Amino acid sequence: MRKARYPRRKFIRDVAAVAGGLSVLPACNKSRGRWRFFTEEEANTVYAICEQIIPTDQDPGAAYAGVPNFIDKQLVGPYKRFQQAYRKGLAGVQETSLAQFGARFESLKWDQQTEVLKILEAGKARGRTWETGSPKVFFELIRDHTMQGFYGSPRHGGNWDYVSYRMLGLDYPQVIGQNRYKKA
Repeated sequence: MRKARYPRRKFIRDVAAVAGGLSVLPACNKSRGRWRFFTEEEANTVYAICEQIIPTDQDPGAAYAGVPNFIDKQLVGPYKRFQQAYRKGLAGVQETSLAQFGARFESLKWDQQTEVLKILEAGKARGRTWETGSPKVFFELIRDHTMQGFYGSPRHGGNWDYVSYRMLGLDYPQVIGQNRYKKA
């Protein structure tokens, strides 16, 4: 029996087709930037909310500790069930902010941001977004996730540089038998 030949011209044409297809693949997989779940605008809002909840004072706050990164990372993992709540809740924060002060939340002054969050926490935010959802429930959700990201283990995407552990004076983490944050 004679083996079937694969003609050289057919081989070249097929290789060219595959190579052309591979060159298109990167365009189909556009990166979302540094965020896994959030859009850049949503991330800016989360950043401002987290910093309101755990602000920087003599110690770094939630933003420095990478809490927005923690929330973003968890929303594509174990917190997937909260994705819709975040999309809707962050839109509601913007709606409340625009109605109250005429500007996006992250561009408001500190006291104005605080006022918007107090309205949410009290469950008194109004608007289309909140007709089918509770502003209080969303505030409690993002507050709880902010606390988890700040005080939890850095392996989950927050508490960068062990900020909360150092603030609390914990002896953890140990680095080769020495506490690298030991106060003199």
